Amino acid sequence: MHIRNSDTHPQSLSDELHELAERFKHHAVTVDEVIGVLGDRAYTLLIILFALPFGSPVTLPGMSTPLGLMIAIMAGRFALGLPPWLPQKLRRTVLTPGFFPRLLEGASKIIELIERVLCARMPRLTATPRLVPVHSMMVCIAACILLIPAPIPFSNTLPALGVLLGAAGVMERDGLAILAGYAFTALGIAYFALIALMGAEAWVFVRDSLAALF
Repeated sequence: MHIRNSDTHPQSLSDELHELAERFKHHAVTVDEVIGVLGDRAYTLLIILFALPFGSPVTLPGMSTPLGLMIAIMAGRFALGLPPWLPQKLRRTVLTPGFFPRLLEGASKIIELIERVLCARMPRLTATPRLVPVHSMMVCIAACILLIPAPIPFSNTLPALGVLLGAAGVMERDGLAILAGYAFTALGIAYFALIALMGAEAWVFVRDSLAALF
């Protein structure tokens, strides 16, 4: 994933979003066009941008699967040491007019918190290039949880926070944020495991109850 260089890319995340919102507020835009605007840091910023809508406890029906899939592909390639890439079909995904202004409005508090809290620290987790693929794999795992279409409270929030904190932590060289990303990813896995266990037990209960009746 891309590590921000303050000399070549001095803009903050909110500045990047405001620029995108202004540029694309009146017409639809494809993911490919956004990549062209963002340049070399496009894929890391897209990972963060596509996770932002899921930072609240309310799920967004129909959005988590396509955006989660794109995050998983991008982070997975970073984890494998491959050049950033997305299939043409996903690059042609159309973001509706006003997507970025709505994103900016809905995620403003999360963006503000990220910019206020993140800073370069715990360099052992960020200074070694060999660790970046490891952190990218964590983001990929969180994205795979995110893309599961489960209309359950917090099912999107926990993995989305794993993606956000992991990717933003790498970009800003913040080891503490990266650790928090691991924690939220682990919580997301545990949450889905608990739901699956409860579902299995409920099914056994219903099956046994029906068998006793008939």
